[in-house]
Amino acid sequence: MSRLRILVLGPDCHPERVSIPRVTYCHAAALAQLHDVTLVARSFVEHDLRRANAPFRAIEIVRTGLSDQIWSWVFRRILKSNYDSQLRTALGYPFQIAFEWRAWRQLRRRIFAGEFDVVLRVVPITAVLPSPFAFFLRKGPIPFVIGPINGGLPWPSGFGQLEKQKEWVSGLRNLYRYLPFARSTYRYAAAIIAASSQTFSEFLAYSDKLFFVPENGIGRSTVSEGSLRAESGGKLGLIFVGGLVPRKACDLALRAAAPLLRSDLAHFAVVGDGTERKRLEDLTRSLGIEKAVTFYGWLSHAEVLKRMRSADVFVFPSVRDFGGGVVFEALAAGAVPVVVDFGGPGDIIHQEVGYKVPLTNESDVVREIEKILVNLESNRDLLNRLRQQGMSYARECLTWDAKAQATTQVLNWAVGRAPKPDLLPPKLLHLERAGDLEEDSRAVLG
Repeated sequence: MSRLRILVLGPDCHPERVSIPRVTYCHAAALAQLHDVTLVARSFVEHDLRRANAPFRAIEIVRTGLSDQIWSWVFRRILKSNYDSQLRTALGYPFQIAFEWRAWRQLRRRIFAGEFDVVLRVVPITAVLPSPFAFFLRKGPIPFVIGPINGGLPWPSGFGQLEKQKEWVSGLRNLYRYLPFARSTYRYAAAIIAASSQTFSEFLAYSDKLFFVPENGIGRSTVSEGSLRAESGGKLGLIFVGGLVPRKACDLALRAAAPLLRSDLAHFAVVGDGTERKRLEDLTRSLGIEKAVTFYGWLSHAEVLKRMRSADVFVFPSVRDFGGGVVFEALAAGAVPVVVDFGGPGDIIHQEVGYKVPLTNESDVVREIEKILVNLESNRDLLNRLRQQGMSYARECLTWDAKAQATTQVLNWAVGRAPKPDLLPPKLLHLERAGDLEEDSRAVLG
């Protein structure tokens, strides 16, 4: 099938920054390996985008002048460069609208001249920031596709961690449907790509054009060709990687591993830093496991992957994680993931490659993870089988190449070149029947 000419809206794509900017850059670059991609971005990422030398057909820079400067200042000074803040989404709304309005004025003549086959908006990933492009293209000449979109995970009860991190602005989330372009974005989009089963469930009113593609991916070179075999007589190597913030729930991982650590049957590596570090260090002393736990702080990406490859089990009981890119990397490295069955990690892990425990309450999660770790410590054959299957799964299904191939199926359908692909989420969270899902999505979308 011939290459598509894709106009990709990725205002904050960046090859080196963490979180969403790098995720979306990797996705756009993988698409550029398959198609003729023109990437549309803000002026303050231009230098790094061009220096990365990705195979884009062109990089189109949209300069919004004072708006760019104000947003850059707000992000650095008010948000402290925190991509994880919900306040960032709320404050970013007018700047996103300004960017797309200017991009439309800059590119509309070329769009109507037939230079592109389809418009794909990959950033912002959050579903609550609408796109004027959907309205502008409602009568053609080319389709508009949005996604992967993500977000909207409920705040589960029974976890004190979340009460420490929940932001007041989260209570205003549903007001987004009253913003300009909010309804037209999804009404006029030719296709909607959801990055989680939760987001998919919110948009089931548009099931005729709704698809599932995970938010994250990994480079093919990241996947280990082999991994050190876990010897029956050696200590079980446990690792946690992530920000030491309340919702990542590293404390639950430490509490669950404590019996093995006190018995000198395991060692726990904690990679990351954050506001919870001192409390976690105090916790290891109160549990009597401080000699079996090493806090490494932040490490380079290469060093993180190295430590994951030498670990046996990746213990990651994050109780509110949208994408879970680190879980992809654990699978690729051969560390068997143990996660909570919620959000992105719950969508990716299945019983052939790892474990996911029900999201109930702190005590239950600790108890279930403890059982899993004790079982893996005593059954190294099972551990090695899971790690080998996990690496194969990562190699075949979780690379950026695989994500680009799935997105290509959606785009070819949107432009009328291929039949509708069957891309459904592994599960739909919280709601039991399709009728309930559709009713809920109508209520959310108005």
